[in-house]
Amino acid sequence: MESVREKYWRYSLFVLILALGTVICIELSPYVGGLLGAMTIYVLLRGQMSYLTVRRGWHRGTAAALLLAEAVVCFLIPLTLIVWLLVAKVQDLTLDQRTLVESIRHVAEGIRASTGYDLLQGTNVSSVVSAVSRMGQAFLQGVLGFGVNVVILLFVLYFMLVGGSRMEAYFSSLLPFDAAVARSVMHEIYMIVHSNAVSIPLIAIVQGGIAYLGYLLCGVHSAFFWGVVTCFATVIPVVGTALVWVPLAAFMALGHEWGAAAGLLAYGVLVVTQADNVLRFILQRKMADTHPVVTIFGVLVGLPLFGFMGVIFGPLILAMFIFFVHLFKRKYIDRADEAHLFESDF
Repeated sequence: MESVREKYWRYSLFVLILALGTVICIELSPYVGGLLGAMTIYVLLRGQMSYLTVRRGWHRGTAAALLLAEAVVCFLIPLTLIVWLLVAKVQDLTLDQRTLVESIRHVAEGIRASTGYDLLQGTNVSSVVSAVSRMGQAFLQGVLGFGVNVVILLFVLYFMLVGGSRMEAYFSSLLPFDAAVARSVMHEIYMIVHSNAVSIPLIAIVQGGIAYLGYLLCGVHSAFFWGVVTCFATVIPVVGTALVWVPLAAFMALGHEWGAAAGLLAYGVLVVTQADNVLRFILQRKMADTHPVVTIFGVLVGLPLFGFMGVIFGPLILAMFIFFVHLFKRKYIDRADEAHLFESDF
């Protein structure tokens, strides 16, 4: 039986861990993107790391350096180029106020001709210009944060690769389950992260390419830029790419390009949206058997918590919640034995 002193030590240690962990999480919150990015890339590269170190006999530091270079070339350089493309466009909007005002005036004239409402009345123009400028400044500040998180990602990823097997064993031992359940939990985490980390960028690239083709056919100005924006819009649940091609079609309609506007709307509904539905359902279920509802609501949960990385870790949180509920039901309500612990009820 535990003495009072032993209980005091145990609970005091728990309070200290909880308090210090809370402080650390709060202070590291601006860098959560880099930490989660390192975890994601680690899951993608852990198989290669095992091959190089176990089967080929490489030194872990050398193998980690090689895979770090692979991560830079395959993941970070393409992403950085896309970010700088967006930065260049945002700078054009925020720095060239005259062009921005002329664009707003052109749109306002189209709205007045179509609806009779004068968008330029009062202080509307100055308010819109001010709002766009603030959004541009916030975006540029976000780019600075992106650069800091990239450095943190590379730093953390290197040490995760070097100490990967020990790290996995340590975290698996901390899970409040026996060895068999802990292995199932870790396997579930790896499968979901791997599935989202591969399928979501693949869907974004394919949809962006399909949308870019449609923008070219319909004569959209800066079609490549809007194709890149469409790639990022795919991560937004439900509405997704419609946030890009619907306003573009409306803008073309305001310029009396009725045929192009109708064609772009039809292309968006019949081609872009259907391609998203088909690709998302096939890839998600094929790679991790993740239900589309879990993916959609997981993204809704993850984006406010983790930002862009929420598209990966939001579905992970929701899927693990469902997994733990099922585990609790099978183990403590149904009293299932170990052999039938993970059987589905559906």
